[in-house]
Amino acid sequence: MSHFDFQQFRISHDRCAMKVGTDGVLLGAWSPVDGVKRILDIGTGSGLIALMLAQRSDAEIVGVELDSAAAAQALENAQASPFAQRITIENCNISDYCAPAPFDLVVSNPPFFEENVTSPDQLRSQARSAHSLPLDRLIAIAYNMLTPAGRFCVVLPTDTAQRFTGACIAHHFTPLRLTAVKTTPTKSPKRMLLCFKKGVDHTACVKDTLILSAPDGKRSDEYQKLTEDFYLKR
Repeated sequence: MSHFDFQQFRISHDRCAMKVGTDGVLLGAWSPVDGVKRILDIGTGSGLIALMLAQRSDAEIVGVELDSAAAAQALENAQASPFAQRITIENCNISDYCAPAPFDLVVSNPPFFEENVTSPDQLRSQARSAHSLPLDRLIAIAYNMLTPAGRFCVVLPTDTAQRFTGACIAHHFTPLRLTAVKTTPTKSPKRMLLCFKKGVDHTACVKDTLILSAPDGKRSDEYQKLTEDFYLKR
């Protein structure tokens, strides 16, 4: 399918290596946006997360994307949305991006295959491989891009999340919320939603679980509530 329709916008993704998926939807719906005025989406892809955060806030949003075809499509998606005036898409390596001002929130659905994995689709491999943006480098970039009390949110595989959390703490981030994502109540979590605050303090970290599917195979009540403003009504 070349596009995915949400309630307030359409995401075309036929020129993007990574298509609209649950990980991006979760991060866009879950990340806290209270009091946020500027948001940076690292590796914006089709612009999905940027558009979701634009719908949820009044913030100015910058999406940075390395792949030129994806960046062009993200820009088209943003320009066709009701939030066009608040979204900017930058086609560059995040390491080369110079922000005119710091951000209150940095989000990323980052590459996570750290081993030397290749796929038949070179762009998809690039999008999923941490060799294009090592996770330690992502953490350092996010830290430098944030305001003094800014927040940093990511979605990662569970087996990567523990090391990533430790690396964030070493970079002087404080974990605020760690949400384990299960497809069903009986399955082990395959993904983690992680939210960190820049700086070291004694804020208690909230640890919870999000279950995506009810026993009947339909979306769980909590998943429906989280995404009720985005998915089309069935």
